[in-house]
Amino acid sequence: MSINDNMVVQFNYTLRDEKGEVLESNEGRDPIAYLHGNDNMMPGIEDAITGKSVGDKFTVTPPAADTYGERQEGAEQRVSVKHLVGAKVWKPGMAAVINTDQGQRQVTILKVGKFMATVDVNHPLAGRELTFDIEVVSARDATDEEIAHGHAHGVGGHHH
Repeated sequence: MSINDNMVVQFNYTLRDEKGEVLESNEGRDPIAYLHGNDNMMPGIEDAITGKSVGDKFTVTPPAADTYGERQEGAEQRVSVKHLVGAKVWKPGMAAVINTDQGQRQVTILKVGKFMATVDVNHPLAGRELTFDIEVVSARDATDEEIAHGHAHGVGGHHH
């Protein structure tokens, strides 16, 4: 059964940088679950999984635009230090999380003062050539409810 829209797909992944060093992996944890074809997964991964079957293992290096986005020049913002989440003491180069109207966003600290910090709002992995090792663990047709809600339910998916 090949994977296409409105299927709930579970997969394992390892993300590597340009030098082949592992940046993140879900090894030893639950697989990632998502509803295929509903913009719940970065396009570079979804495109790579389309048409694959359960048990397939493959490696893909999507363009940056299809993973964490291209780097935007001058994407600097001044934010109050109290809005930065993730550490007590901030130094340039550190990654932080800020809460925005669109949800949480990862940023990189450029300069930090007593009350305000200047952050780069590009995702820390934006503009990079990243390689994903993917293993398709399971796939099933989504339920009507999942399709109506636009996301997977259950383990690794969304809980109401």
